[in-house]
Amino acid sequence: MMNTLFTIGHSDHELATLVELLRRHKAEVVADVRSQPYSARFPQFNKELLERGLRENGVQYVFLGRELGARRDEAECYVDGLARYDLVAKTVTFAKGLDRVRNGLGKYNVALLCAEKDPLTCHRTILVCRHLRGLGFPIQHIHEDGSLESHEAAEERLLQITGDAEPFWFASRQNQIERAYDRQGLKIAYRQTTPAPEDEFHPAASS
Repeated sequence: MMNTLFTIGHSDHELATLVELLRRHKAEVVADVRSQPYSARFPQFNKELLERGLRENGVQYVFLGRELGARRDEAECYVDGLARYDLVAKTVTFAKGLDRVRNGLGKYNVALLCAEKDPLTCHRTILVCRHLRGLGFPIQHIHEDGSLESHEAAEERLLQITGDAEPFWFASRQNQIERAYDRQGLKIAYRQTTPAPEDEFHPAASS
């Protein structure tokens, strides 16, 4: 059987709840794609505590925030202070992160972890999964109630929320989906601002 790529947001869960959701769906490795894996509001998901808690429950942990995070170190990824997902996707570092996920899927069920509960308000879907879809393995998004949403269903929902669901005579369905990704990416992308209290759980400034 082919391994599955999951995504999950820690939201305001307790750590035990997150672990239960991962184990319920047989996710074996968590790939943390938060650029800054610390939260003042939800310290149970600080990197060291999360890694230890997962390993104690038989789930491996790998940090990929530098490679696949939305807050970039590369100056060339920013236009007027906004992290542009199309520019992020062109970086060597991002490509290496995708390779690590693909390689991991050769052995394990992998779950991309970030903060936001809705996959469509998070870069784990709009940036990372956009460039991992169509490669032969299923992608499933784990919602806070434990239900699964296939990536195909998520794309249909994306078309609805961006207003791109109605057919255009000059655009293919795939072009509509790509446009929806672009629109949502501009909406949720990280914007450089005056430093604020550290917190990952901000859908409008995806980590």
